[in-house]
Amino acid sequence: MAKQTVSEKMVELLNKAIARELQVAIQYMWQHVIAIGFDGAVVSPELKSIAITEMKHAEAIAERLNYLGGIPTTKPSPIELGTDARSMVKLNIKAEEEAIDMYKGIIKLAAEEGDVTTKYLFEGILKDEEQHDDYFTTLLEK
Repeated sequence: MAKQTVSEKMVELLNKAIARELQVAIQYMWQHVIAIGFDGAVVSPELKSIAITEMKHAEAIAERLNYLGGIPTTKPSPIELGTDARSMVKLNIKAEEEAIDMYKGIIKLAAEEGDVTTKYLFEGILKDEEQHDDYFTTLLEK
């Protein structure tokens, strides 16, 4: 059975998604390591867990892109750590909101291109990103 043909736009978007997932995996893991004080103790374990989830997303997207005949990027988007727990959370909300917007676009394009598997993959990832966004925004409300 032949592999599905993928558009250049989809290759570009999947590589942007990989770069973004690598970015936040590194960003959240380093934030987990450097978070200090009471606020740091609150967010540190969850940051580690989310970082691992984000790395799994990067792997899944890279596997999909490879299957589609593209070459997955190895370069993360720019990493922003923040200086304290509050600034970290604000940066993370921004990153999650950008991902949510991008992934909705990928889902739409995948549907237009008849790529059910990519659409399904990103629907699952989108659910995770929305949960991460909810976690971070809830932290700022407290």
